[in-house]
Amino acid sequence: MGQTSAPILLTGASQRVGLHCALRLLDDGHQVIVSYRTEREGLALLRQRGALTLPADFSSETGILNFIEHLHSQTDSLRAIVHNASDWLAETPGDEAAVFQQLFSVHMLAPYLINLHCQPLLQRSSPADIVHISDDVTRTGSAKHTAYSASKAGLDNLTLSLAARFAPQIKVNAIAPALLLFNPDDSADYRSKALNKSALGIEPGPEVLYQSLRYLLDSPYVTGTTLTLNGGRHVK
Repeated sequence: MGQTSAPILLTGASQRVGLHCALRLLDDGHQVIVSYRTEREGLALLRQRGALTLPADFSSETGILNFIEHLHSQTDSLRAIVHNASDWLAETPGDEAAVFQQLFSVHMLAPYLINLHCQPLLQRSSPADIVHISDDVTRTGSAKHTAYSASKAGLDNLTLSLAARFAPQIKVNAIAPALLLFNPDDSADYRSKALNKSALGIEPGPEVLYQSLRYLLDSPYVTGTTLTLNGGRHVK
């Protein structure tokens, strides 16, 4: 992975996969900036390790622009931006528009505006990368999480557009994971059904996403690509 003095920005990194990736980046000697919406236990560990943690509300244009302004006051360059911030919401009758607007803002508007406004910061680093964390659900769509799937699909398309727009100075790619890590309260029945959806049938844990991220950051010849990380769901 290209080592520079410029930090890596990782959004939504206070828990689970985002926290794991932030800690692994620190292990690899990178300076790390993370955004968070809610104060969580993992943030204390990141701060102890030297990460800069910035609060962020990506649910509105105002919140996104305020975060960008705060970020610019903290650094004049970035090695990479990893867009991991996400909401998992299902529509219910009467709140469809509000849910769609929330997910559009978090999954599409925030990456779009952050990427545009931070292009000069990335151009001060070589190499420089943007990585969008998408979702394997965009391959099939979702009856219960329609807005979630649609907004993540929009993020995949944004990957293509910005890869063309920012080349050759900045590589832009995405990772589309399926199940990586169960929640502690997931039932045995749910776990069994979820594992049966993939050809490999395992709960791989968060390290596999970090391996994909590391590959994209290391490679000098990959841009405009979405890496599928689904254990073979598409062949099951």
